[in-house]
Amino acid sequence: MREEPRLKSSFSSLSRAKMSAACDFVALHTGQKMPLIGLGTWKSERGQVKEAVKYALSVGYRHIDCAAAYSNETEIGEAFQECLGPNKVIKREDLFVTSKLWNTKHHPEDVEPALRKTLEDLKLNYLDLYLMHWPHAFERGDNLFPKNPDNTMRYDYTDYKDTWKAMEKLVVKGLVKAIGLSNFNSRQIDDILSVATVKPAVLQVECHPYLAQNELIAHCQKRGLVVTAYSPLGSPDRMWKHPDEPVLLEEPGIKKLAEKYSKSPAQIILRWQVQRKVVAIPKSVTPARIQQNLQVFDFSLTEEEMSHIGSLNKNWRYIVPMITVDGKLVARDAGHPHYPFNDPY
Repeated sequence: MREEPRLKSSFSSLSRAKMSAACDFVALHTGQKMPLIGLGTWKSERGQVKEAVKYALSVGYRHIDCAAAYSNETEIGEAFQECLGPNKVIKREDLFVTSKLWNTKHHPEDVEPALRKTLEDLKLNYLDLYLMHWPHAFERGDNLFPKNPDNTMRYDYTDYKDTWKAMEKLVVKGLVKAIGLSNFNSRQIDDILSVATVKPAVLQVECHPYLAQNELIAHCQKRGLVVTAYSPLGSPDRMWKHPDEPVLLEEPGIKKLAEKYSKSPAQIILRWQVQRKVVAIPKSVTPARIQQNLQVFDFSLTEEEMSHIGSLNKNWRYIVPMITVDGKLVARDAGHPHYPFNDPY
């Protein structure tokens, strides 16, 4: 990679302390500062994720995004144990950690035990942010993906508002500093707000130039929620790939901007998000890419360039969980009454 030597020299000239200051923040309604770039850990294999987290922390990341359903929190916990603490370089209060409540744990009685399991795995005594991973629930139990013999999911119909009320108690108990939502649509967000005594601080959704989420972001910002973009680079390593899907990192307009600024296409896309105050959590286990994804605070795009990237929107959703039923690929959860993607946004 042509720009690696240049990346290294710019890094060595910055002390680590300065590096973490270079990682810009957005303020949540709770007053917490949430770093605009975090490390995503979905699909990071056990055996790789611990080193990825340790490396990310060593180059200045102060935001790690986790989830019980990724089945790698124990290993992330080992990284935290090695890198965090009163006698270590990073203090717990300097790190922003998010995790998520899985679909099988929506029953109000299951919420606190699920969080406590996550805290034990991550070796932490509180989370900065806890999200409801999806609005729809699966059958209760410890099997992450409970299925019928025909491969369809076994659902539960707990109202997400009841799950939310149970999540609010975690804030009162000091186990989490903020709570939020993931993969909710605008109607479902308003539904939560209508009963919330603790307001959601964040909505995490798939978001990138091909799924710009402009309406949903405006909806959230009006209501005081910060938006986090998952799969901000179009998730090139997904299992369910469409043979004819557009490849975001090959988009000509983005490649041209990358040349202009001597950055990678990924850095241009991440800059577009943070410049519009959207948090991004690119996943990587490759040291050079982990480092590069954080280096988006030393340049800015012009207004025209920002609108050009925003205009690439195709409402193309890469992340729709699919299953094979009777030999056909179908959206796994589209039949659930709380499935979020049947609404326009």
